[in-house]
Amino acid sequence: MKTRAVRIYGKEDLRLEEFELPPVKNGEILIKIISDSVCMSTYKVAIQGAAHLRVPNDVAEHPAIIGHEFCAEIVEVGERWKDNYHVGEKVIIPPVLAYMGGIDAIGYSFGEIGGDSTYSLVYEHIVENGYLMKLNSRAFFGGSLVEPISCVLRGFKATFHMNEKGEHVTGLKEGGRLALLAACGPMGLEAVDCALHGEYKPSMIVVTDLDQARLDRAKELFDPAEARKRGIELIFANTADADELMKLSGGKGYDDVFVYIAAPAVVELADAILAFDGCLNFFSGPVDKKFAANLNFYNVHYAQHHVAGTSGSTTEDMADVVRLISEGCINPAVMITHVGGLNAVIDTTLHFHDIPGGKKLIYTHADMPLTAIADFEKAGSRDSRFLELDRIVKQHNNLWCAEAEQFVLANF
Repeated sequence: MKTRAVRIYGKEDLRLEEFELPPVKNGEILIKIISDSVCMSTYKVAIQGAAHLRVPNDVAEHPAIIGHEFCAEIVEVGERWKDNYHVGEKVIIPPVLAYMGGIDAIGYSFGEIGGDSTYSLVYEHIVENGYLMKLNSRAFFGGSLVEPISCVLRGFKATFHMNEKGEHVTGLKEGGRLALLAACGPMGLEAVDCALHGEYKPSMIVVTDLDQARLDRAKELFDPAEARKRGIELIFANTADADELMKLSGGKGYDDVFVYIAAPAVVELADAILAFDGCLNFFSGPVDKKFAANLNFYNVHYAQHHVAGTSGSTTEDMADVVRLISEGCINPAVMITHVGGLNAVIDTTLHFHDIPGGKKLIYTHADMPLTAIADFEKAGSRDSRFLELDRIVKQHNNLWCAEAEQFVLANF
């Protein structure tokens, strides 16, 4: 079986190539990748090459397929798994293979499997360790966002507080005040979605950003009036002022504060607005290994402030997200701002920080320039197919949807 894939050979050396996959063995499964979401982690891989922890030192001789936020369908099943998996089933895979020591990961380390490919080979050890997970969903794109959403959920689970016995209790504080700072990007928006519609029930959510257009769009997606019906006060604030944020909390501060951008000033703002027994979760992973910010250790001691941080997620987290998507509790489409084909992967990855907006969704069997959903109508002047896509998404509050996906798969 031939596959087309984007592979990494070294620093900023990405190549779209066609090559032959080995035949499916008894314990292996062949999958057809349908969609993949470009992650900032892949940008880090691209600019670091073999210097990246998860990229093999011999990547120049044995290139690895990039991309790890993918959804696929099964096309061939090895004899060992014929009673467990079937052709046509939608599947996803957690990228970090913890059972291998936590270093090797799909999209970083392997030559026959990765999200930015048309077909990939699922190794026997991936299946036997329970990492090939089925997805019950009408569309594929939601599956491509399970992994990033599970990272958001992992952050919610990792934050912690102290009970009356002085014991650590993990998870967002029930009925607490939650602040999401610099949170109108894709991960922040999904954090709002999970906080509103997931299993944790804060009484207040304050979302900040310094880009008013992004705040306005977030407010269109998450109506404060609807939040009030769920018993949650939802506030969008264009501010980086600690005093203003403290006033919004009634002067009490916030039980949980999440930082969605790696900026020292935002970390210090988060520290300044914590309530007693509050937890600061540094969600955004920095590139700079010497990244630092000031922290008030007086409050660590006397106000019992805590700091948490997470990277990645677990198979349990992904299973929880699959359930939330399947039950219609959360809508992954709020994260997507651009759509393109496999031909757009290299430029999108290497210029990740030059492209504004949220998640860039790739359909690996499509030949399509990366295009912002907001620009579909404009793109229609050169390609009438975008006019139809524009019509479809406008019927869904300008969000990506199953109907738009079906149109791309049929026409691009």
